[in-house]
Amino acid sequence: MKKVAVIMGSDSDLPVVQKCLDQLKKFDIPYEAHVISAHRTPRQAERFASTAKDNGFGVIIAAAGKAAHLGGVLAAYTTLPVIGIPVKSSTLDGLDSLLSMVQMPGGIPVATVAVDGAQNAAILAAQMLALSDDELAKKLEVFKSEMESGVLEKDAKLQQNL
Repeated sequence: MKKVAVIMGSDSDLPVVQKCLDQLKKFDIPYEAHVISAHRTPRQAERFASTAKDNGFGVIIAAAGKAAHLGGVLAAYTTLPVIGIPVKSSTLDGLDSLLSMVQMPGGIPVATVAVDGAQNAAILAAQMLALSDDELAKKLEVFKSEMESGVLEKDAKLQQNL
């Protein structure tokens, strides 16, 4: 199975990113997590992204706040899918991060989840990898089924209390 790279612009992003790492573990997806700054370590960002495919990665997840250029910088140097997690910052409540990620120029796509949507980034990465991994596809089917059962149980409980 291909690995997922989870790249944070700062170690302060880890509390948000932890939900992504936890979800990848639940799916038994191998991953590596690193702190690489688009602005402070641009050569490292270029090196990582340009060698990611050869190093066994299938998807890159990039979490960043404020200007949030990390996903776009990584996407510029790879053909792998890049998923952005806009991290809520104190400045503009995450809107700055979200807009930075979704306003990519043509030819450099970055799929973007909700502000602080780290769990969804992991699920989207799993869905991408599952296109060529039947075992992972089955785990996703179980995951969706368990979600459905949970909602139905909550509805049944609500109905009993009405």
